[in-house]
Amino acid sequence: MVGHRGGFERRKTQRPPARGIHPSLFYGMFALLFSGNIMAGTALYMAPDIAGIFNGQTEEIIGAYEDRIAQLRVEIDRLNSRSFAQTGDINLQLQELSQQQEVLFEQHQLVRVLVEKAGSLGIAASDIMPSPAADVAVLNQTTGNPDVDATAVSLERMMGETQVAMQGITTAATSRAENIASEMRQLGLDVPAPEMPLSGIGGPLLPAKDELSGTPMLDDANAVMAALLRYKAARDSLEAAPVHMPISGNFRQSSNFGNRKDPFTGGRAFHAGIDFAAPTGTTVLSAAAGVVSFVGTKSGYGKVVEVTHENGLLTRYAHLSGYLAREGQAVNVGTPIAKVGSTGRSTGPHLHFEIRKADEAINPKAFIDAGKRLGAMLS
Repeated sequence: MVGHRGGFERRKTQRPPARGIHPSLFYGMFALLFSGNIMAGTALYMAPDIAGIFNGQTEEIIGAYEDRIAQLRVEIDRLNSRSFAQTGDINLQLQELSQQQEVLFEQHQLVRVLVEKAGSLGIAASDIMPSPAADVAVLNQTTGNPDVDATAVSLERMMGETQVAMQGITTAATSRAENIASEMRQLGLDVPAPEMPLSGIGGPLLPAKDELSGTPMLDDANAVMAALLRYKAARDSLEAAPVHMPISGNFRQSSNFGNRKDPFTGGRAFHAGIDFAAPTGTTVLSAAAGVVSFVGTKSGYGKVVEVTHENGLLTRYAHLSGYLAREGQAVNVGTPIAKVGSTGRSTGPHLHFEIRKADEAINPKAFIDAGKRLGAMLS
């Protein structure tokens, strides 16, 4: 149905070649994307509780959108009840409006799922859902019936808004994934490509079904899911990166990485980590997910805990007063592993924190600073 001056003209259109996503693949992607507790252990320095970012504001925004759909339904029903006294094009146009309204409702259900899943990754609905006054292009359709015209414009505008919302999710997720990947590259770390579900597939070659034909909505759904999978992979990679603070409570940084005046000899010496002065007994936290690979004493370090991470990095926590973890224990970001102390070559209670790769010390400041930036972005 195409609008022109004076009314609508029905035209038969050719379906595009079949392309899109099979429903089982669609739901399989979501099963992979949102299985498990993906929010566990995300505790970036200076960031609020990410699980709390997705709040009631999302329901308010989506609820308002659903109210508009309900109002359209009432208006279409009202127009239909009046159309019994009419014949010809008006009845046909009202049929078209009813069909469009059902398509709109189905599209909205898909958008709602995607918005909620994006929200669980920290992307708020207010960042992606268009406002009722959003600049969405509509055709100038006229039927001669002002009520029908107004309802048709409202339907088309809302259908356009659902597409804008889908594109908004893709843009937000892609931007965040790229920001995480950029920070990780600067640290010498890679973000793995997302695992794709349903890798074991096959079967005879059969003709494509019309209901799976490519449409803008399916294209947008594919783009949204791909973007969210990349974003989840990027977020997951942060769990194994020591960009999280290794200490909580009352503390201050008391010594930097690099050459410094040795506190015992007064001469210049290399300091392989960062020191955080804190009261004895302050809780020491794992800076990233990994496995505790050493618990014991080392010369000069006193009591030590080491955690090995999947990305080839090792974090070392030294001068401890006590242990809260055991060798072989799997730990997450923020898992308590020890207590601050002053054992070994130490002038007072503090945590000595190191990051090593191939037993070579790396400046932890770059990682902690990256954590601050990422925390601000994800908040």
